[in-house]
Amino acid sequence: MTIAITAAGGHLGRLVVEDLLERGVPAEQIRAVVRTPDKAQDLADRGVQVVRGDYADVPGLTEALRGADKWVFISSSGSDEDRLSQHLTAIQAGRAAGVGHVIYTSIPNAETNPIPFASVHKDTEAAIKESGLPYTFLRNNWYWENLTASLPNAIEHGAIIGSVGSGLTAFASRADYAAAAAVVATTEGHEGEVYELTGDKAYGYAEIAAEVSRQAGKEVTAVNLDPEEYRKTLAGFGLPDFLSKGLADADSKIAEGALADVTDTLRTLIGRPTTTVAEAVTDALKA
Repeated sequence: MTIAITAAGGHLGRLVVEDLLERGVPAEQIRAVVRTPDKAQDLADRGVQVVRGDYADVPGLTEALRGADKWVFISSSGSDEDRLSQHLTAIQAGRAAGVGHVIYTSIPNAETNPIPFASVHKDTEAAIKESGLPYTFLRNNWYWENLTASLPNAIEHGAIIGSVGSGLTAFASRADYAAAAAVVATTEGHEGEVYELTGDKAYGYAEIAAEVSRQAGKEVTAVNLDPEEYRKTLAGFGLPDFLSKGLADADSKIAEGALADVTDTLRTLIGRPTTTVAEAVTDALKA
């Protein structure tokens, strides 16, 4: 058995590798596919196969995936156009390599999700189906870390900003989603399944701000901006145009309920409750 994880140098990919190791998968059966192998030397030192692979390089990625029984295909970053192009070439490589089962990280309700960049996932899922590769789609809701990574700044300024209004988001942690990927990669019965993965509860920004205030010992409020004002604010932080616009557009759809649905699928897969707001804030403040 060989389990390949592409984008294994990223936050989620590394957690998948770590979870597989913790589950007792022999290191030599784990293949971490990264763009810069030197940056994953610590994994190689533990016996993990570390190989170079890039979503934009079909021949190179084909070799990196050759012989893989399971492929955890973590979605790429960048503009929508770049992401889809990379995903389509990656699928070509996976098919050419003859991988046994592709496990793709998608977005909730990919076919109907109104968040603009959801179309990348919808089209990627369709291409995977068309490829003939056995698949499982892990439709991950938002990561807590999308929000908690900026908590020090939020605490300093006393505000969590966004454009979600009173919309709710069923957050879970990257570790929760990584555990789900590891479960699917190491157990049977998942081929052809589409898993809508969410936290156990959906939270609004006001509730999150209240928990941050409690733990930080300082009042932090949820500040709602209109989408254009939020986009400009993000651009002012130095985010590229595609990302500031994409995040503002996403928030406007979250305000309408795009990420509010809650399922128990993630909890069931990983065999434990998902990360709560209190746990997420505690972890962020320890970092």
